[in-house]
Amino acid sequence: MPPLMVQTDANPDGLPKSVFDDMQAQLLANRSEFYRAVASGPFYGFNRPGVEPSEAMIENWWRQGMMGGAKAHYDGIVAFSQTDFTEDLKKITVPVLVMHDDQVVPYADSAPLSAKLLQNGTLKTYAGFPHGMPTTQAETINADLLEFIRS
Repeated sequence: MPPLMVQTDANPDGLPKSVFDDMQAQLLANRSEFYRAVASGPFYGFNRPGVEPSEAMIENWWRQGMMGGAKAHYDGIVAFSQTDFTEDLKKITVPVLVMHDDQVVPYADSAPLSAKLLQNGTLKTYAGFPHGMPTTQAETINADLLEFIRS
């Protein structure tokens, strides 16, 4: 989670609020299609040349999305995009492994900044992996998690 995703005076490199407004509009217009489109496209990297989509992953993502509350999902877009977690991150004292792809969100203002704000943060970046890397690259992600936990 980036300290803050939306563009503000304090976060000029953030994404414009219109990006998140559009996500909310898509969710309102057709919630079912929204969850299918996210999974079919950028989240798992299925929109990239040469990447074969997995219908099982897409359908599982859709199933999970449709099981949640529509209002909670709508409000969740505001929560993850407009909440400034900077001070919260500074208070965390336990070791934290920040794992992130370099593809979906503005990278420089997300994972590296979060790891820097944490008192005991370790950053692991996965070049070329999609945001849904725990599913698509489970073997690599699980091995790195186990290594971190054991260290």
